[in-house]
Amino acid sequence: MPPELKFGAQDVRVLEEKTVWSGHFSVRKLTLQYRRFAGGWSEPQVREVFERGDAVGVLPYDPQTDSLVMIEQFRPGALRGDNSPWMLELIAGVVEPGESDTEVVRREAMEEAGCELSELLPIATVIPSAGACSEQVRLFCGRVGSASIGGIHGLQEEGEDILVHSVSREDALRLLADDRIPNGHTLIALQWLHIHGESLRERWC
Repeated sequence: MPPELKFGAQDVRVLEEKTVWSGHFSVRKLTLQYRRFAGGWSEPQVREVFERGDAVGVLPYDPQTDSLVMIEQFRPGALRGDNSPWMLELIAGVVEPGESDTEVVRREAMEEAGCELSELLPIATVIPSAGACSEQVRLFCGRVGSASIGGIHGLQEEGEDILVHSVSREDALRLLADDRIPNGHTLIALQWLHIHGESLRERWC
């Protein structure tokens, strides 16, 4: 049997909380205690938590051609030494207050790839960096109705410059196996596709 988590949200005491930075994103400073596995409570701990909101990501899949729609764009956080800061990714976007995940997925697919999705399947819910960031990302696989493969997309007012690729499932999984997908959301989605790809194609064909 898989292990059950020992503790929950009720096993944390927030002693003090304040916002120490507020801009496009924000940072909260927390003083807290949590229950220890050996019993009792930890000493008060001070932690900063980066608040950037929640997001969704979608991996568009065309069962007729057994291919994926993937996007390529510049990512400043990936600018490390001689590594290229352009990344091959799934489509993603921030969920604003009052929006549903499916609304954002379909909007971002159109904005970033000119891609219409006819059906969505949930893949996973991920907290990419739980030690420092509160962001939760909900991942989906979307059935492609149509897409502007090879076009350049993105919102000019947001500085987006996005190139759209059609990638065969075989080639995408080869990139995964060769450790050429450093983007965590995309890596998780491709691992899911590696497990479910054949049954997914049978279901959607």
